[in-house]
Amino acid sequence: MGEQPIFSVRAHVFQIDPATKRNWLPASKHAVTVSFFYDASRSVYRIISVGGTKAIINSTITPNMTFTKTSQKFGQWADSRANTVYGLGFSTEQQLQQFAEQFKEVKEAARLAREKSQERFELANPALNIAAPQEFSEERHSPPLLTVNGPGEEKLFRSKSADVELTAEKERVKKMLSEGSMCDINMEAELFTLQDSNAKLVAALQEANSSVEQWKKQLAEYQEETDRLRDQVAELESQLGPPATGQTVREELSRSLEELEAMLSAKDQEIHNLQSKKTDVGELEKEREEAMQRLQDLERRNVELEDRVQSAEKTLASSREEREQAEVEVQHIIEVLDVKICDLNDLRQSLAKLIDK
Repeated sequence: MGEQPIFSVRAHVFQIDPATKRNWLPASKHAVTVSFFYDASRSVYRIISVGGTKAIINSTITPNMTFTKTSQKFGQWADSRANTVYGLGFSTEQQLQQFAEQFKEVKEAARLAREKSQERFELANPALNIAAPQEFSEERHSPPLLTVNGPGEEKLFRSKSADVELTAEKERVKKMLSEGSMCDINMEAELFTLQDSNAKLVAALQEANSSVEQWKKQLAEYQEETDRLRDQVAELESQLGPPATGQTVREELSRSLEELEAMLSAKDQEIHNLQSKKTDVGELEKEREEAMQRLQDLERRNVELEDRVQSAEKTLASSREEREQAEVEVQHIIEVLDVKICDLNDLRQSLAKLIDK
């Protein structure tokens, strides 16, 4: 069956600087999928993460490994086989806790698997006793209505058409921003699906290549064994003794030869199936490239939407400045009218006094 994923989480991957052994070097530009895999045929647990077409983590878990939480959202473990230290940065503390618990469970399972393997080895070889190593939205409020009280309690308000235009502009900007957010969400989902498919693709390729080489080696061994048996049959036929005994030996060798030929046919069929799998992997690679192209198109569209939003924001800011300037001019006119009204009121009172005299 090959390796099967048992747990996955997204995180930023780092590796220790081999020169200083102190600084962290980022192994991925963005958060990637980090998965635990289990190989039932070999009882082996591994942590695998793929960035693009490159495996940035390929760590086989052993009982003596330890995952250490160095902060609320960061943890690390050392891999002596890869001669490095891996670090993972999570978006939440809960994700870090889940990864640490899974690491602990897998480590214990690896220890039990090693002990069982040790026991089977000791039972099969009683003379040997080998010990097993030990992480946009903004609400804008329009200014209050401007009122000026004059004679008769008359009120002057802002132009309603300016408010309508400003509201329409706000709605258009919000719509653009929501479209940009949907594009971001779609891009994130597309990227996650692409990375998951890529991990499965790499695992399938590795499994197919390993199996093909193994079957080729076994096929060569069976062919050598068949040739050897054929030589023995020919030799026995040439050195045939009593008729009954030679006939029996020849029948046994013929049966063995037929069994080996049937076995070779089965192995040839398995190699043919594995080669078909390679063709399927090629199709998956083509689909991955098409998904990458769609992702690039979405990124270009997102950039265009951002440019449109910035242009709309500039237009909105310009409209607000023009409205504020108009309000200042209206205020100035109102003040002038107030002064004129006061002058007219004084003139009216003066005229009334002159009439009374």
